[in-house]
Formats: sequence, structure tokens, C-alpha cells
Amino acid sequence: MAAALPYVAVGLGVKQAIDQNAAGKYNQSIQNRNAALADQEAQQIEKQTEFDLQRFDQKIQQLEGQTITRIAKTGASLDQGTGLRVLRRNAEEAEVEKNVINYNSKVAQAQKREAGNMFRIQGQFARQAGRSAAIGTLVSTGLTFAGSSAGKSLLGGSKPAGSFDGASSMTQYQSNPTGYSGSF
Repeated sequence: MAAALPYVAVGLGVKQAIDQNAAGKYNQSIQNRNAALADQEAQQIEKQTEFDLQRFDQKIQQLEGQTITRIAKTGASLDQGTGLRVLRRNAEEAEVEKNVINYNSKVAQAQKREAGNMFRIQGQFARQAGRSAAIGTLVSTGLTFAGSSAGKSLLGGSKPAGSFDGASSMTQYQSNPTGYSGSF
């Protein structure tokens, strides 16, 4: 039974790595969904702006009609003077207000699109974090397995401690880990 423990540990490590990778994929899919929703919200803002501008134009036309009626009741001329100035000022203010509505819409759309981009980045980060965790688990499981007697025999790690592959010291081994002294 004790001989099987390293294999069980490796199996559990592999299972944990698979789960970590799957969690990374799942978190990425959630962030991608959030990004898609942000993109949809940007489109909805654009459509809402079109609708708001149409209603604004209707209200301006209604206001213009009321203004013309009031000016006509006073007996003032619409071709010159005060009546003409009032109509021109109303038209200028309406144009400024439409520009403000468009500007605010563009800003809100840009914010939603940027939020979508951030969600995508977070999704990529979550995916990479899952991969890194899985790799870390596999490496640590492999090191644990390599440290066991079963792992040493399977991985060729059965050399005694202090063996430097033919080198006479650790310093010589570090400078030439292959131990090869010939030339090519």
C-alpha cells in the first residue's frame, strides 16, 4: 500500500491541475460574457440616443410652433427684429442641446466598450492564472513524485546524493553539468 501512495499523490495532483485549468477557462467565459453584455449596453445607449434625439426634435418643432404663434399674437414681425432673434436663439440652443446629448452618448458608449475590453483582459488573466496554477501543481507533484523511491526509479533519479555526473566537485558540475570534456 505504501508503494502506491506516490502514484495516488500524482493522480490527485493531475486531477487538481485539470480542475485548476477548468476553473481558469470557466472564469474566462464569465468575463467574456460580461464583455458581451457591456458591448450590448453600448449598442443600447446608441439606440436610446437616436430615440432621444427624435423626441427632442419633435419637442423643438412643437416649441417652435408655439413661439411663432405667440410672436404672431403680439403683432411682431417674424422677418426681422425681436421675433427673428427669438427664433434664431431657440434654434441655436436646440443645436447645442443636441450636441450635448450626442457627446454624452458617445462618452457613455466609450465607457461601456472600455468596460468590455477590461472584462476581456480580466478573462485572459483568469485563464492564464488557471494555467499557471495547473502547471505549478503539476511541477510540485512531479517534484514530490521524483523525490519518492518509485519516482526515482521511473525518472532515473536513483543516483546517490552528492553524485555530480562524473564531476569531482559541485563547482565543476555547475560549470559543466553535462560532464562532457571533449570537443565537437
